[in-house]
Amino acid sequence: MNISFLTKTVLFRGIEADELETLLDCLKAERKVYGKGETVYHAGDSVQALGMVLAGSVRIESDDVWGNKSILDQIGPGQVFAETYACIPSEPLMVSVIAAGDAEILFLNTGRMLHSCSSACPFHSKLIRNLLAVSSQKNLNLSRRIFHTSSKSIRGRLLSYLSFQAARQGSFEFSIPFNRQQLADYLSVDRSALSNELSRMQKDGLLTVEKNHFVLEQVNEDWKA
Repeated sequence: MNISFLTKTVLFRGIEADELETLLDCLKAERKVYGKGETVYHAGDSVQALGMVLAGSVRIESDDVWGNKSILDQIGPGQVFAETYACIPSEPLMVSVIAAGDAEILFLNTGRMLHSCSSACPFHSKLIRNLLAVSSQKNLNLSRRIFHTSSKSIRGRLLSYLSFQAARQGSFEFSIPFNRQQLADYLSVDRSALSNELSRMQKDGLLTVEKNHFVLEQVNEDWKA
């Protein structure tokens, strides 16, 4: 276990290496390895442990009864997933967690995380605060996605998402963390329709795009102020 790496994650922020070794034992930490495309959690599962990606990445996916797939998120090293469901173990998962490539996952029992152990570890309260911070950030990310997909038009969804990326990165030229298919899944639109709309936006002089790199044109220079 790479303890040095773990101490740098949001979940274990402020917890020293020697404390963390004790805490991992308390939380019954379990490490597992998955191959590309392998399911970590199935929709409908009831879970008692959140997962932290140690290496590789996992996708959070939703499938309807007709087999249509939506990618809701991609979780990389140091990030966690299924923490909300693990806090309410009677609530079945509405999504599946799939290894995007070879992935190494650390599972932590959330029930033990939320209830201080008999040793009354002084660093346990730090962990609970960190878990709250992680959950709050996830809720914020979900709210952003809802905001970006609220427009009925593909152009409206693109303008919302690209405006947010420009503001976050402090530049009208930036790269996004999605390829074309992933961006279409994130915005809940058809990939071909998304590509066609991007082409129209380029012809209209609103932007230029090369793969996942964008330059926004005809923008208000005071917009970021």
